[in-house]
Amino acid sequence: MKFLFNISFILLLSNSLLAQLPGSGISLESNVLDGVYIQEHIPTKRVVSYIHLREADVMWSKRIWRVLDLKEKKNHKLYYPLEPQNDRISLFEVMKYGAMEEGSITVYDPGTDLDDKFRYPVRPANGNTNSPVFKKRLEAMFGYANSRDSVDENDDPVTDMNGDKIIVEFTSLYTSSEIVRYVLKEDWFFDKQRSMLDVRIIGISPVVLGINPETQEVVGLKKLFWLYFPECRYIFQNFFVYNPDNDAQRMSFDDLFWKRDFSSFVQKESNVFDRKISPNWDGLDALLESERVRNEIFTFEHDLWHF
Repeated sequence: MKFLFNISFILLLSNSLLAQLPGSGISLESNVLDGVYIQEHIPTKRVVSYIHLREADVMWSKRIWRVLDLKEKKNHKLYYPLEPQNDRISLFEVMKYGAMEEGSITVYDPGTDLDDKFRYPVRPANGNTNSPVFKKRLEAMFGYANSRDSVDENDDPVTDMNGDKIIVEFTSLYTSSEIVRYVLKEDWFFDKQRSMLDVRIIGISPVVLGINPETQEVVGLKKLFWLYFPECRYIFQNFFVYNPDNDAQRMSFDDLFWKRDFSSFVQKESNVFDRKISPNWDGLDALLESERVRNEIFTFEHDLWHF
């Protein structure tokens, strides 16, 4: 009898913990199971550790920046759903959850020089994550400055003593539908200890369209922030990615990046001039240069085993 009581207590405890994890299939509002079983493989999955790597084992390496365009069908798994569902949310919503709600992801400000070396972390002073200043900085990373006319309870404009409308300034958070790209910063290297070419993602950055606040015209692309990918893996591992063939065999976002299940093109490789492919190459020439960099990495590994 005591044994059965212990088993029942463990099951109830596990259900309560899973109910707090988005992606378990259990509604967070009603605690109702939306399905025929509890989806506990992905929400409780552990991160697969990287193989230990020594500097002496790396005989060749190349740093690559690549772009994942979310308009491509292969990358729709990262873009959808536009609205969070009970068992699945988009990659940007996962980032927002990890940084703003759970606090397990550190956001790095690229600054005015678009720095991608993780030198400007957005962290709370004295470790107080409830600080209004810290939350405002986070909102600035995930949103943009906005304003509207102040209205009363009857939706009538509120004016000051001079008759001018009172403007309320606030921060609007970006939604999943406004993310157009992700930029990956990764290192390709040959590990002579394992005799294989490997790759590890170092950072990831969401990209939105840059809007001129005065004319509301698109003026380019804007990187919101950088995230340190090895830190993100612990939160990426616990959220589902849609599988078009089988809903019972879904993988996590970390699995998707581990298996390279995305479509991308090379934006930049490490070079003496520290320049990108575009605008130094345009149109078809840019695509050919991007393909040249990709093929160069493939050829390097192929030539090592050519007899």
